[in-house]
Amino acid sequence: MRRHLRRIAGNQFFRFAVTGGIAALVNLAARWLLNLAMSFELAVALAYLFGMLTAYLLARLFVFQASGRGVRSELYRFTLVNLVALAQVWLVSVGLAEWLFPATGFTWHAYDIAHLIGVASPIVTSYLGHRHYSFRPGG
Repeated sequence: MRRHLRRIAGNQFFRFAVTGGIAALVNLAARWLLNLAMSFELAVALAYLFGMLTAYLLARLFVFQASGRGVRSELYRFTLVNLVALAQVWLVSVGLAEWLFPATGFTWHAYDIAHLIGVASPIVTSYLGHRHYSFRPGG
């Protein structure tokens, strides 16, 4: 059992998912706080920045090897990958909260659930983007 847990914890995608989950919690909490002062749509976009910076720091520390390019280059590439993910998160979150949930009569914490689903939606594409572009060694 212990060996199995070590193998799972040593898996890069698992570490990415865990650190991404932590960043997602930061994102969700920031959206909730920002939503007190602004629209849901704007709060989703701004909260993403808090989550993205958290994700970069955790991925750099616990998931990927240093690329050898330096923090500025990695963060630039990380941001590009996350711009694609942001579009996905925003479309899923707003699409669910403003269109699908109202159309189906779903109202129980609709914005929170829509945002949670939206934040979780790009896990595989983001992992691949960061593994093969943001933190790719050398170039």
